[in-house]
Amino acid sequence: MTARNRAIDRIRRERTLAEKSRRLEIEETTVDEIEEQSFPDERLELIFTCAHPALGLDAQVALILRSLGGLSTEEIARAFLVAEPTMAQRLVRAKRKIREAGIPFRIPSPEVLPGRLTAVLAVVYLIFNEGYEGRGDLAMEAIRLGVALAELMPEESEVQGLLALMLLVDSRRDARMRDGELVLLADQDRSLWDHSKIEAGRVALGRAFALHGRGPYLLQAAIARLHVAEASDWKRIALLYAELAELTGSPVVQLNRAVALAESEGPAAGLEAIEGLELEDYHHLHSTRAELLRRLGRDADARASYVRALELVRSPAERRFLERRLAELAA
Repeated sequence: MTARNRAIDRIRRERTLAEKSRRLEIEETTVDEIEEQSFPDERLELIFTCAHPALGLDAQVALILRSLGGLSTEEIARAFLVAEPTMAQRLVRAKRKIREAGIPFRIPSPEVLPGRLTAVLAVVYLIFNEGYEGRGDLAMEAIRLGVALAELMPEESEVQGLLALMLLVDSRRDARMRDGELVLLADQDRSLWDHSKIEAGRVALGRAFALHGRGPYLLQAAIARLHVAEASDWKRIALLYAELAELTGSPVVQLNRAVALAESEGPAAGLEAIEGLELEDYHHLHSTRAELLRRLGRDADARASYVRALELVRSPAERRFLERRLAELAA
């Protein structure tokens, strides 16, 4: 792959933790002389090193994404569904805590890796998500990190689940756009799907199930597997989203469940499920509401929701899709 994120390129060139500490603006941090650990990937090693338990989970993830993942503060804020100034303050506080507490950044020993895994998984997942929205280099980098993580911790079901999720979702990348516009799953040309990635994703998901996991990445991978089946089992997908929502408490997951309910039980059921979700600044809430209202024949209400979605959307491809939908309503 010729195009690499500039932050990842820098990581490859910077070979010592002292250099990485300087990038994190950590003053007077020392790095102990320790034996080399069996990390299969240098960037993965750095991510585990920076996932220090003295910081809160959100602070760990945000700081790693900014310093190692190459994401801008704006991109990280979007991933966390918060305002950019709010995320900027979180990053400042995290760096200040590192300096004031004198937190040492050392390559972690194998026995502490499981305690840092939650943050590492979140980082890889959010890098993949940002890449899937348009930056293919980041998506490929996240999959590479997922493969390395599976090699490092093969007995962790959530590691296998995340790898499966990324492979299954990325398998549809080439069919997701047509002439610069977003193509919905039902309208995608399946001959463009990468079936080798689908098979690899199914294998990784099988390993995750064999390890008796039932975590959020495994559940999302199970949903992704149903999406690449001959026909999507929307009732089963809705049940998996309900389980995932109970596990995570995420309103975004509840929104996805509403979409599955609309497919399995009708648009009225989906519309009822999204009412009250605290996602008023999330364009997918408004685009979903617009689609359901359109299906119910409530064109005026649908038009208002499309307009609100267009005010919030950032992706040019999604913008063109929403503009076309709005034009169709007008026609």
